[in-house]
Amino acid sequence: MIVGCGEWGFRNVPMEEHFRISDAFGFKFLEFGIGGGQPGRLPDEPSEAEVAGFREMGERYGISTPFCCLENDFTLPDAVEHEAMVEKVAGEIRSAHACGATHVRLFAGFTPAVDMTEETWGRTIAAFQSCEDLCAELGLEIAIETHGALEFQEDGSAVHINSITTDRDCLRRLLDELPQRVGFNYDPGNIRAVSPADQRYCLDLLNERINYCHLKDWHPRGPGWLACAIGDDELDYGPLFEGMKFEGVYLIEYEPLEDCEDGIRRSLDYLARVAPGFTLG
Repeated sequence: MIVGCGEWGFRNVPMEEHFRISDAFGFKFLEFGIGGGQPGRLPDEPSEAEVAGFREMGERYGISTPFCCLENDFTLPDAVEHEAMVEKVAGEIRSAHACGATHVRLFAGFTPAVDMTEETWGRTIAAFQSCEDLCAELGLEIAIETHGALEFQEDGSAVHINSITTDRDCLRRLLDELPQRVGFNYDPGNIRAVSPADQRYCLDLLNERINYCHLKDWHPRGPGWLACAIGDDELDYGPLFEGMKFEGVYLIEYEPLEDCEDGIRRSLDYLARVAPGFTLG
């Protein structure tokens, strides 16, 4: 089992810090992001100089960056906004390829599953087909993250609502209708936050199509949840690792900003207990 470092906890610090911190831990694989406006990501349309600078950092630190996170919503109800979103993502996919990525993390979208219409479903599937055609041409793989719709509370917690990538019936439809090359970024922590009583975490549905994986958990607060490290709450990753067929790089995604390095360290300590044979590359 190979473990790398996710990027979301680095979203507010310069890109060089991502590499410096990852190198200090000994990681050989690092996720990066394009777009979304965070200072710790490359811009929506990185210049040739920005791409070259990013690739130079990877070479200098000896860290591979094959995993790229993009920000998108293909479930937008407005057809014009949807078309603009697909065009934006296509440009970012080309930028991810220029940066040397092999996998692009996409979302399906954040419309609650109960609000999806057949029209919206059709546009969502068509968007992934269009992106898949481009990715096949460029030699990239799509990984759709299992992620609910979020409603943020005044205390900073997030209520997770079933989207089409956490609802079991919707996932079955996606598996049936998406191109076979399109895979999933399996994030059982996100699924737990939607359906905490169902300890299958949809692995029984997705196991054959996982081509990317985020490792995190959520801690309940009031009606919502706060992101935390694996091992900080009740999600038992041991049985999941035993059942997973995925043979790629598992990415620690520690989301809080205030103690990012400590959260990564706690995650590695937990992995040492439940998956003692893991390596960092």
